[in-house]
Amino acid sequence: MSKGVNYTPDVSTGTRNVHQIYVQNEVQAFDALAISTAMTENSDPILTDHGPLAGGMSAADSLALTGKVTRLSVGLAAVLVGAKLVGWIMSGSVGLMASLGDSFLDLIAALTTFFAVRYAVAPPDAEHSFGHGKAEAFASLVQAGLVFASAALIGREAVQRFLHPQPVGSEAMAMAIMVVSSIGVVGLVWAQNRVLAQTDSVAVHGDRAHYLADIACNVAALTGIAGAALFHEPRIDAVAGLVVGLWLLWGAVGVFRSAANQLMDRELGPNERNRIIALAGDDPHVLGVHQLRTRAAGPFVHIQMHMDLEPGQSLEAAHRVVVAAEKRILTAFPAADILIHPDPTGRAEPHGGAFQEHYSAYRHDHDHDHA
Repeated sequence: MSKGVNYTPDVSTGTRNVHQIYVQNEVQAFDALAISTAMTENSDPILTDHGPLAGGMSAADSLALTGKVTRLSVGLAAVLVGAKLVGWIMSGSVGLMASLGDSFLDLIAALTTFFAVRYAVAPPDAEHSFGHGKAEAFASLVQAGLVFASAALIGREAVQRFLHPQPVGSEAMAMAIMVVSSIGVVGLVWAQNRVLAQTDSVAVHGDRAHYLADIACNVAALTGIAGAALFHEPRIDAVAGLVVGLWLLWGAVGVFRSAANQLMDRELGPNERNRIIALAGDDPHVLGVHQLRTRAAGPFVHIQMHMDLEPGQSLEAAHRVVVAAEKRILTAFPAADILIHPDPTGRAEPHGGAFQEHYSAYRHDHDHDHA
């Protein structure tokens, strides 16, 4: 497949223009193979006991799902912000204010995710030869920062209201707003769960974390408002706000961890790696696979490996074996960018490179520990 070709642009012809033509040709070749695969294979994602395989759905199918759910997310967040703003102005509830703050950040996060999932599937260009998939991870990082900020502000206000309590007004209206918003958020989270069962989008994961926190926010706010109304103790409302702040902090840690895994090029999980190795080696002409490296970038996965082949065969024959292996992998990972280096078994000299020695030693120990 053309993605395995090493390319050195001729500066005399204009590096940028030649590289742009090369990238466009690469994208066209990738799109043609993806369309061919989609016509001959089941378009449903590959699922495991631990969820969908990374890259197990084409970028177009992934965007179709994430695009719909992000539009729903933006619309719901805007409605909730307006309703809670009116309720907080009339009641002065700290719990409702905490929920309003969380919904406002939900709106910002939803807009960030809305644009991120669309930018992530943009084809490679001259400046981004590996595509734009990590836009989703950057969006999740922004979401984590917003959640941290929200938790800090809500916690500060809750402490102030606990030390200097103020009565909560319009309890019935505030509680009605919380109930209605909770119903809407539960419906959105259900829709997000359905999308995540198929795409495992890190950006939608981050957006869902906001709304799960919003559900906790609403429950805490309802508890605080009801407690203040029943027991005439406004400090209950302040404690509810503090609980929400702590919940937001916990959720932010999880979002940050998921984003960091992609930004730091963490290896795919053992299910994905084992699947790749099995597909690559499903050919009697393939004598072995080693030095497999993988990483995720939004809806895409990048796969590199060395493949042991019979040393006496021609370059054309070796190329056919490699292309066949790439097509097998693409049936399970249609959003994969694949680079396979063929090695003549028994005659290949050790490869160099900045990380080669350290990576090989780590992979040997890692595979031995999990054998």
